[in-house]
Amino acid sequence: MWNYEKRLQYPVKITQPNAKLAQVIISQFGGPDGELAASMRYLSQRYTMPFNVAGLLTDIGTEELAHMEMISAIVYQLTKDLSMDEIESYGFDKYYVDHTLALWPQSAGGVPFNSCFFQSKGDAITDLTEDMAAEQKARSTYDNILRLIHDQEICDPIRFLRAREIVHFQRFGEANREDCSELV
Repeated sequence: MWNYEKRLQYPVKITQPNAKLAQVIISQFGGPDGELAASMRYLSQRYTMPFNVAGLLTDIGTEELAHMEMISAIVYQLTKDLSMDEIESYGFDKYYVDHTLALWPQSAGGVPFNSCFFQSKGDAITDLTEDMAAEQKARSTYDNILRLIHDQEICDPIRFLRAREIVHFQRFGEANREDCSELV
């Protein structure tokens, strides 16, 4: 089982609320290439993987939950204590009507989280290739966020998350090459 430490993997300390930025970043919570989809993908796939790869998927799937927690903290801090004028002027009113300022998984375009965002095929090579692609799509999304946002309080944890996507990509590649080579 897991041990939960009551701290974020990387600190998030945002001092200025900004609902416009929250609407962009929320995609990494509940969007198609976000942390929720990644964690569910890896924790679902682990059951049909060879033993040593199952452990890797458990490790990374758990870490993705920690990343989801960081993204949630960012969105929460960006929307905490917004006035109704700020909610309306930033275009956050549609989200607010359905969720107030609670966290709800959706993409930046407002599409709700859907389990179709993650794949689980049951073939080790297929799933690890999917996982590598997923990590690259997440990295790409973080790159897009960093192009749009220039506030260092937000960019620092986003850069940390982006770097972890690269590490996960590399680890899945190693598992695909080394641990699944006899399956070919």
